[in-house]
Amino acid sequence: MWLTGTPSWSTRSAAGERRSSASRRARVTSGCAAMVMDGILPAVRAGRRTRGQAVRVEGGCVPPATGEAPWTGCPARSGRRVARAGVPASRRDRREGRTACPRRAAPGAADGGPRAAEFTSAPERLHYASERPTPSRAVRPVRTTSEASVNQSTPEQPADVVARLRATFRTGRTKPVAWRTGQLHRLRALLTERRDELAAALHADLGKSAVEANRTEIDFTVREIDHSLQNLTEWLRPESAPVPAHLGSDARAWTQYDPLGVVLVIAPWNYPAQLLLAPVAGALAAGNAVVAKPSELAPATSAALAKLLPEYLDTDAVAVVEGGVPETTALLAERFDHIFYTGNGTVGRVVMRAAAEHLTPVALELGGKSPAFVDRDVDLAVVADRLARGKFLNAGQTCVAPDYVLTDPATAAALEPELVRAVRELYGTEPKESGEYGRIVNERHFDRLSGLLGSGRVALGGDTDRTAKYIAPTVLADVDPGSPVMREEIFGPILPIVTVPDLDGAIGFINDRDKPLALYVFSESAGTRDRIAAETSSGGLGLGLPVAHLTVSDLPFGGVGESGMGSYHGRYSIETFSHRKAVLAKPLS
Repeated sequence: MWLTGTPSWSTRSAAGERRSSASRRARVTSGCAAMVMDGILPAVRAGRRTRGQAVRVEGGCVPPATGEAPWTGCPARSGRRVARAGVPASRRDRREGRTACPRRAAPGAADGGPRAAEFTSAPERLHYASERPTPSRAVRPVRTTSEASVNQSTPEQPADVVARLRATFRTGRTKPVAWRTGQLHRLRALLTERRDELAAALHADLGKSAVEANRTEIDFTVREIDHSLQNLTEWLRPESAPVPAHLGSDARAWTQYDPLGVVLVIAPWNYPAQLLLAPVAGALAAGNAVVAKPSELAPATSAALAKLLPEYLDTDAVAVVEGGVPETTALLAERFDHIFYTGNGTVGRVVMRAAAEHLTPVALELGGKSPAFVDRDVDLAVVADRLARGKFLNAGQTCVAPDYVLTDPATAAALEPELVRAVRELYGTEPKESGEYGRIVNERHFDRLSGLLGSGRVALGGDTDRTAKYIAPTVLADVDPGSPVMREEIFGPILPIVTVPDLDGAIGFINDRDKPLALYVFSESAGTRDRIAAETSSGGLGLGLPVAHLTVSDLPFGGVGESGMGSYHGRYSIETFSHRKAVLAKPLS
């Protein structure tokens, strides 16, 4: 389990894995803000054909602070591309369902021709919605790698990308199991052969150590792919259904999974590799063509994925679109057969409105304030260790991290010193110097989090460094339920402790708020666990261990209510990215 124990992999890549040159590292720049402005639906409608106006959308994961006007991000002329290698496939490649080989250079590499442009971004300008900024110009042309090599003036707009992928899907190319498993094998090869490049990009964007990058992003996705490869044939097997007697004994009925078509996956910045590639793997396993949209707020990872995916996957069925607000706007104006979005509820509503124009189904993996209830008479040392690991992973920028602790006053007082000890054992007395502790994604989120530090008594941490985007692991005690830190999803390394009189008070506190993405219970009492399970609603429930439920591939991962809709992982990805078709057959004679 990746939260406990020693990882089974090495931080050094296996022999023979390919290493990237330092000169290829993408320049880390800030992206556009993760919010939207009013009047978005008309802009989406206009963008569908004119591509003239931009809806300010971003695939990030942190909601705006309650009480503030919504932020909008002025598109910073961020670069983007649709990555497409166009490398000729060998006969064996085609037989195994792949069309590009990482061992062959894409056109333009060996012969000195142009590559797709590296991701760049000018400094962002933030403004409130009330300022009503001038609409952005139409989306600039996006070239595929192969087209750029052959004809530098040939553009490929998002509408062209979707049309091209839809044409591929209609040939039936993506439906055979051999093609699906071939793509999964190639995606796995990308992760294992190019792990050093991905780890370097994740460190550049979020300060992730090689250990954390491998454990929570690369190897996590590899395990998800392995699980799908092992079980895909069984998952896709038609399921028979009983037939009423009046239809005759020769009638047969069953259900079968059909691919949906062309799927859009929009990823966030906090786990920018895992949360793009895991749903992409599910969509490919289900037999779909996929447009992958990485987050511009993780520019190094976005550039790495846009370069690597077309080297490994079928470029006629998988495309990568980089960029920010204008590119996301243009994509949302197109008709997809499914949209999979991970991020915050504000942008989730934008995605859902845009999808409604085409009656496109959506999966929204959102967030919320995930509580952790700590009962009386539990081993607080164990509880503190598990809370610290789950909360401060990725500097608290995890959608299922414990957002706050609920417990009685006496237990709260006893838990404080245990949390201090647990954090120091994880990161030392100076977490800033620890190679295992990450950084805040950008200055805007740093400023938002810094403003929450005054919401209670600082029992641990509280140190900040804006230049380094560092906020120490922080525990706040004596927190009032109405304080700023309790009015929004924290999404950072701040853990408030809120006191309630008893279990009834805790259940009432949870139910008075939006349904969380996860709920954690630390109790030795089966009755307490059963009551919370029965009397509350949450996307997932962790009894005695936070965060780790999403590592179980046979469990669905998703939210409920404000924390999202739809689920994925394992066979649940097949259900999300497929249509379960009912079939009745009766002979004519």
